[in-house]
Amino acid sequence: MSSSPLAEASYEYQRKWSRARRILPRPIRRALRMFYFLTLDGVDLCLQRRKDLVPPRWLNPIGDGDFAGTGAEFLDYFIRLGGLEPSDRVLDVGCGIGRMARPLTEYLTSGTYDGFDILPAGIEWCQKNIASRYPNFRFALADIRNQEYNANGLVPAAAYRFPYGDAHFNFAFLSSVFTHMRPLDVSHYLSELSRVLAPGGHCLATFFVVNPESRRLMQAGCSSLDFSHALSACWTTNPQVPETAIGYEEQEVARLAGENGFAMQSVNYGKWCGRTEYLSYQDVVVLAKA
Repeated sequence: MSSSPLAEASYEYQRKWSRARRILPRPIRRALRMFYFLTLDGVDLCLQRRKDLVPPRWLNPIGDGDFAGTGAEFLDYFIRLGGLEPSDRVLDVGCGIGRMARPLTEYLTSGTYDGFDILPAGIEWCQKNIASRYPNFRFALADIRNQEYNANGLVPAAAYRFPYGDAHFNFAFLSSVFTHMRPLDVSHYLSELSRVLAPGGHCLATFFVVNPESRRLMQAGCSSLDFSHALSACWTTNPQVPETAIGYEEQEVARLAGENGFAMQSVNYGKWCGRTEYLSYQDVVVLAKA
């Protein structure tokens, strides 16, 4: 496995931020993040160094990290691990503010892209800045309830029907989505992914996979996240707001995938728990539709 500098940076950031979560109330944390990102955006504006199709940090719900670099990193995974082709019909579940869509604008030369997310600001930015320039890219808002990101959402995740036809896509991906969802919600999303993917289609999703190695590293204090609070069929770092970060036993990921028509093609372990050999920050799981 490679040792991604971006994964290393995410690991260090999360270790520091996890300490802040334990000390500072949530409103203060959010105010500090906003001030920090506004300052960095101001510097970028003065120095005219913002890249094309990169949103301001203050508008990005995960404003930390290298926006363009992470998108390029995952495009490599889509191609190398998931077999993505330039002509594929692609679904981005939890598209955010276009971090993964950005590099795909150059790669999907004859394919199409559809993305949906629960945050209006991200969808509005993508429609204005990406879809207006790339007619094969479409973005949709989904008012799905999530305790961490959209607590007043209209539709429970376990009841949301993806707004696409059966067997429409060749390839789907979810970046840091299942890491904020409970088992019933994950199972429903996998069933919807199985419905909208054509036979032989692939899905690449990131998880926090809890197994003997990651558990040993957590117990040794090496991990950036501590999944020490047990829920039904999963683990969380925050029992008050479980969707802050949720981890799954590796066999549970395989079970959920199998029950919804997928085979686990590969599990590529991440840096989050303190591994010295890893692919990315989170664990990258590739599923194949049976």
